[in-house]
Amino acid sequence: MEKISVSGRILVDEYGRERIFNGVNLCDKGSYDADKKARQYCYDWNDSIIEEFKKQGVNIVRLGITWDAVEPEKGKYNDVYIESIKRTLDKFEKAGIYAYIDMHQDLYSGWGNGPGDGAPAWACHTDKYKYKNPRLVWAESYFISRAVHRAFDNFWDNKYGVQDAYKKMWAYLVKKLGNHPAIFGYDIMNEPFLGKDGGKVFFTLIGSLIATTLTDKRISKKELIKRALTKGQAVHVLDLYTADIFGKIVNKAAPIVNKFDLGRYMPFLDSAAKEIRKISQEPILFIENSYYSNLGIKFAGRPIEVDGERDKNQLFAPHAYDLMVDTPAYKYAHNGRVKSIFDRRRQEQLENLDMPLLVGEWGGFSEGTEWLDHIEFLLDLFDSYKWSNTYWAYFDGLFGSPLWDVLKRPYPRAVTGKIECYKHDRDENTFTLTYEQDKDFDVPTEIFAHKPIENIETDGEYEVAEIDGCSSVIKIKTDKGKHTVKVKFAGDGFSYTSQKKKQIMK
Repeated sequence: MEKISVSGRILVDEYGRERIFNGVNLCDKGSYDADKKARQYCYDWNDSIIEEFKKQGVNIVRLGITWDAVEPEKGKYNDVYIESIKRTLDKFEKAGIYAYIDMHQDLYSGWGNGPGDGAPAWACHTDKYKYKNPRLVWAESYFISRAVHRAFDNFWDNKYGVQDAYKKMWAYLVKKLGNHPAIFGYDIMNEPFLGKDGGKVFFTLIGSLIATTLTDKRISKKELIKRALTKGQAVHVLDLYTADIFGKIVNKAAPIVNKFDLGRYMPFLDSAAKEIRKISQEPILFIENSYYSNLGIKFAGRPIEVDGERDKNQLFAPHAYDLMVDTPAYKYAHNGRVKSIFDRRRQEQLENLDMPLLVGEWGGFSEGTEWLDHIEFLLDLFDSYKWSNTYWAYFDGLFGSPLWDVLKRPYPRAVTGKIECYKHDRDENTFTLTYEQDKDFDVPTEIFAHKPIENIETDGEYEVAEIDGCSSVIKIKTDKGKHTVKVKFAGDGFSYTSQKKKQIMK
């Protein structure tokens, strides 16, 4: 597999081709075994899943694991589990799929049979506070649980040496995995949370929501009350909070979040990166935003530094979701609200970080198909910014579902030059790529085609390598200069976006 590295704001392979990655999350959070009174983890992913990823055009996977699985007892690492990770990486390599290791956490830990995941019990220092499972939604503990807050605060303060242990665990894991060809990079911590200040953010947001609702004239109080009291319309109350209004609400908490970004989070990433770089220089290091920045609160982070020097191989991997995520109302997800979050991430990419961006988590799930125009919208947005992505998340039944019919799409896997733009037009059933090539290449531009091909327009020589009789890879050899490739797929086009517009017009 080609080595992937960072060049300015893009990802390139060892031949100098610009690379785009399209994938999913495959996360092992573990499941609680009541008889064993412990979490059990997946030691081998089904071979058929990985083979299907290959057929479906996935070229990267965010492989989620947990600290609890790697180091169940302090200082005693689970080498059997780590070997299973290596076997999974071997399968990815065989399929030509890259993976980046995500050290996942939600609510800091699984707390026994709780809904969270992450740290082992020995690393859960809550002092006098006892953890209680949430009653309403899984994220409730982030907002009000003093045990969760204290565990995070003790981690960030390195009380009891718990942060040191985390970094040692990462160093051990990196050493054991070695320079495996399938390893793309390391995502050091999923959605870092502030601790006690996270509770302050929650109540700041509630106060800001109330104050804005009462004082902002752009919000019709009459319409708000009407929707709230009308059967079936309460879910549309949030539609009154446009992207501008929503941004005004969440930005009230920015000073608290940004203090964490710069005071606790970035120094932690610097020191964790130092431990990793002692062992390996090649894997790309990932910078995530904090949990609350998923809502669009400004991320004030900077590039990772090792011994005072900017690390050469790093990227920004933000997450973002609509407010409706994890609820049945996700089918009403609002394009404008989520676009405003990603637009802020784009600004941070260009102004603060100056590095590639791969959207680490996005999307969600709902029954039916009326929400799939939202997925189309976000994919088009990512394409317009030339962003790679990994969708949250794989589940049994994903392949062959209406959702997968949207996620499976054409994209430029490798381009011999600088990409100017690319677009998947679902209605026209076409894919178009434009790029500027400034030198000769011994390797071709590669485009993943998700459907049988009717016609290809290009000024270069090409061949079509079939993957499974439906999908294929178009390989094109071009000379120096500007090139446009247009692919027309067989059959009629279709998009949920156009379908919804027709329904509205009726």
